[in-house]
Amino acid sequence: MKSNIELIGEVDKFAYPNETSARLQQKQETLWTLIWRDDEGSYPIGYVLDRVVAELQVAPEDVRGSLTCDERARTIRLLDGVGSEVARTQQIAKLAGYWRHKGTFPLLKGWRNELWPVYGRKGELLFSMERAAVGLLGAMRYGVHMIAYIKDDAAPYGIRFWVPRRAANKSTFPGMLDNTVAGGLATGEDPFECLIREADEEADLPEDVVRSRAEHVDVVTYMYITEKERVGEADYIYPECQWVYDLELPTDVIPQPKDGEVEEFRLCDVSEVKAQLAAGEYKPNCALVVIAFFIRHGILTKENEPDLVSIEKRIHRDLPFPGPHKESSFKW
Repeated sequence: MKSNIELIGEVDKFAYPNETSARLQQKQETLWTLIWRDDEGSYPIGYVLDRVVAELQVAPEDVRGSLTCDERARTIRLLDGVGSEVARTQQIAKLAGYWRHKGTFPLLKGWRNELWPVYGRKGELLFSMERAAVGLLGAMRYGVHMIAYIKDDAAPYGIRFWVPRRAANKSTFPGMLDNTVAGGLATGEDPFECLIREADEEADLPEDVVRSRAEHVDVVTYMYITEKERVGEADYIYPECQWVYDLELPTDVIPQPKDGEVEEFRLCDVSEVKAQLAAGEYKPNCALVVIAFFIRHGILTKENEPDLVSIEKRIHRDLPFPGPHKESSFKW
């Protein structure tokens, strides 16, 4: 049975800068930092694996565009001299498509035809990239998660959760438990509008109910490292930021599978959800969101969770890359 801090460790897996461990040494020996340059200098926007850099070095120049590698500093630069966001997006699409056609990376078998954003430190959109390919550059990933629940005085803590099970044919984390609604943030999409879209697509929830009742309650951040059996390829770095929402539903509004990504929704009380967490049934980042819900609603406290301070720190990790998670005034 897994403790809450162990569950957090399964999603916030990347070594911290102050660690003196084998994990940190491995990070230093196998990763390159993707650097972006602006008029104020250079800064990091991603962590790239050795095997990706090796493929970049042998890709045709007309496919990859410019590439600068500093072996000593273990940094790389891409897209130097490509003057517009549109042109950069086109160039990176050519590279991702080339690798997909060649079958270079199993990660690209999950191709979705969805563009995800990569932002600069001034809030500008540097370029967009196919969702399945963003992990190759180790750049920031953005999404939304929502837990829908009902009030039930007869249940422990007076609430029950609507818990979906992911479809068995999903390319990532098949058959695992999830949050009621969750999805990735596309280029140009506001987090709340993303939530409205996903609530319709995944759970068939009425738009007026979600718009009027969903409450933005948190932004969680962490750094995941992929596993082959769950994602298709191991060791990619996923720095992630999720906008989190709570939704108290009327008892007569019942989520229903709609787009095939969910097999079923079940109404579970807190005791059942705790057991599901401990058994490792939840997708890792969804477990993190559930634990954050427990803290927010007073279900987990310092009295019953000795690792509460560490948990709260790790679900709000300071990430090394820029983006809207660092700008409260960000304009979508």
